[in-house]
Amino acid sequence: MLISAASNRSKGDQTPDLWMPPLKSYWCTYSRAWIDVKHVYELNVTETEKAALGEMLDTCPDN
Repeated sequence: MLISAASNRSKGDQTPDLWMPPLKSYWCTYSRAWIDVKHVYELNVTETEKAALGEMLDTCPDN
């Protein structure tokens, strides 16, 4: 999935509670990638960020 330059600029360095990919079909991939980075670097997750990530994860197909 390629993200347009305009979409990338609008996102900046915002967290998922402030910005979500415009294509809802990409939310699952985006949230999993975000969570992986947080895990690898042992970064904190705020409650609002956690809620937004949960909403995006709800779009993932059942495995």
